[in-house]
Amino acid sequence: MKIERLPLNALRAFAEAARAESFKVAADRLSVTPGAVSRQIKQLEDRLGIALFDRHPNGVHVNEAGRQLADDIHAGLERITAGVNAASERARRATSLTLSAPPSFMQLWLLPRLAEFEAEEGHIEVSLDASQSLTTPAWYGDGARLAIRYGQGPWPGVNSHHLLGDTLFPVCSPSLLTQGPPLREPADLANHTLLEVSWESRQGLAFPGWQAWLKAAGVADTVTPPQRRYSLFGLAMDHAIAARGVMLANPPVAKDRLDSGVLVRPFGTHHVLPSPFTYDLILPASGEAPPAVRRFIDWLISKAHSFERETAER
Repeated sequence: MKIERLPLNALRAFAEAARAESFKVAADRLSVTPGAVSRQIKQLEDRLGIALFDRHPNGVHVNEAGRQLADDIHAGLERITAGVNAASERARRATSLTLSAPPSFMQLWLLPRLAEFEAEEGHIEVSLDASQSLTTPAWYGDGARLAIRYGQGPWPGVNSHHLLGDTLFPVCSPSLLTQGPPLREPADLANHTLLEVSWESRQGLAFPGWQAWLKAAGVADTVTPPQRRYSLFGLAMDHAIAARGVMLANPPVAKDRLDSGVLVRPFGTHHVLPSPFTYDLILPASGEAPPAVRRFIDWLISKAHSFERETAER
């Protein structure tokens, strides 16, 4: 005999009662009365034409037929749970991505702006990985792993979008201008401590630093090489803000500090050194971005290009 459309409530009541061998415990777990559980199980037994419990004055005990049915129901519920969890994970990954970026760029440019995106798209989860490594980007399920890289393209084996160009200029604490030796022209740097970011890209390219800037400014013969070296922009910037010296910075890492007044450009907009490096967004070589990831990509490119136009106008 084929049984059609077994009542789900009765199956749940039976599964809980079989597990506990108690109608009362099953009722508590399901937030119903023991009488309701008893009626649902009786309904199921009538539909099946078999008894599932041996009933005794001191309680009930699931019989062999009931135990076999309970095992099948529990296995089915586990498959349902696994399916729901998988669907939940797909939904989560549909609104999540991991972005790798150079530490200083992430700290000084990306993080202050990311709050704006999260306010607009609060359901999209962006995980950040502060790293210089050349992580291979990928689409996974409905999410993505992306990267921002600083260096010189083209980047082999991937798609890339230009985010920001690069220029270098001296910055220092405003107190250095009022309390230290004069700092009105490049030659005055001979009387100041130069803070150098010594960094080499994974492409084997050295970051263009003070030596290139001093040469372009025509004072390489009179100004001594930098006395303090750092591996991260953020470390050098902390010392520059503390009036420990003058550092070379670029717009992405310096603009917010310049706007707040904790750093100044001693030579104004003069003596700017163009850099061959760029910040590029790295994407997988093939495939389409899921809609949520596409919104993040479009936002990031738009934000970077607006920033580049804004800083170019100054």
